[in-house]
Amino acid sequence: MSRETTASLPTDLGRRDFLAAASVALSGSLAGCSGVFAAEGSQVNIAGSSTVFPVTEAVGSAFSEENPTINVSISKTGTGGGFGNFFCAGRTDINNASRAIADAEIEQCGENEITPMEFQVATDALTVVVNPNADWIDCLTVEELREIWSADSSVERWSDVNDDWPDQEVELYGAATTSGTFDYFNEAVLGEEANHRSDYYATERDRTIVQGVQGSEAAMGYFGFSYYSENPDSIKAIAIDDGDGCTPPSLETAMSGEYTPLSRPLYIYVAKESLTEPAVRDFARFYMERAATDLVADVGYVPITEDKRDENLERLEDAIAEVTA
Repeated sequence: MSRETTASLPTDLGRRDFLAAASVALSGSLAGCSGVFAAEGSQVNIAGSSTVFPVTEAVGSAFSEENPTINVSISKTGTGGGFGNFFCAGRTDINNASRAIADAEIEQCGENEITPMEFQVATDALTVVVNPNADWIDCLTVEELREIWSADSSVERWSDVNDDWPDQEVELYGAATTSGTFDYFNEAVLGEEANHRSDYYATERDRTIVQGVQGSEAAMGYFGFSYYSENPDSIKAIAIDDGDGCTPPSLETAMSGEYTPLSRPLYIYVAKESLTEPAVRDFARFYMERAATDLVADVGYVPITEDKRDENLERLEDAIAEVTA
């Protein structure tokens, strides 16, 4: 299997009625200097996780409908790529993250006088998928997943995992190393002492994984539940057995905690210093309020509770009061 390398250039998808040309222009603004809108305080720049992207895109679209003079620029760079290249470098106001910020990233932010504020905005059921024609498989144990995906894996064909499975070469699709999904999958499935195999098709573009699995009976991939929920008829979600039986990924099993070990919190990180900008303040407030609504469920994730929403808003308002005093 060959490995697909992924570029770190952002892909910008702003308001849903943006023309393609406008999207390209906004994307370019992240790669260069801030534009006139940012200088006037009417721009919100966001990069980071492709997993969190559908939530932030939906929130951004709803926000832009109510605030048409504010540009919301959203780019898929991966959680780590967003922190390292944009957020902690002072080039974006918010980072989408499918894992918690790492110590090294906190240090980098500190060196650039950026104070990251963590807000949970959803819960995800990280989903393992195969082609619908792979009728030999409906459930995998965590041990089998580890056997397939670990760096020292000897699995090349499906029959290497189970003698009853076809003698077909496995085609693996997964997150790039800059992705928080990669980090989470590595820790939850492989463990802190093990490494993820490198001979797979690695990408930050989750829809590329969807297409790869759709195109081959022998394929397997993993990504956030939202991308499965968009394509339930053309890819098949695999139930996971963590020792208590096979549990399918769903909003219900993620919310209940039954879907272990692949249910996980999703975050946005807001630069405290950016809260001096009215546009960022208004967007952050809007996001916290919408994160507890069906808007999140509609894109395939579990909304936060009203208690978590209130906790987020309280911390946000305290920070706003501090930076605007």
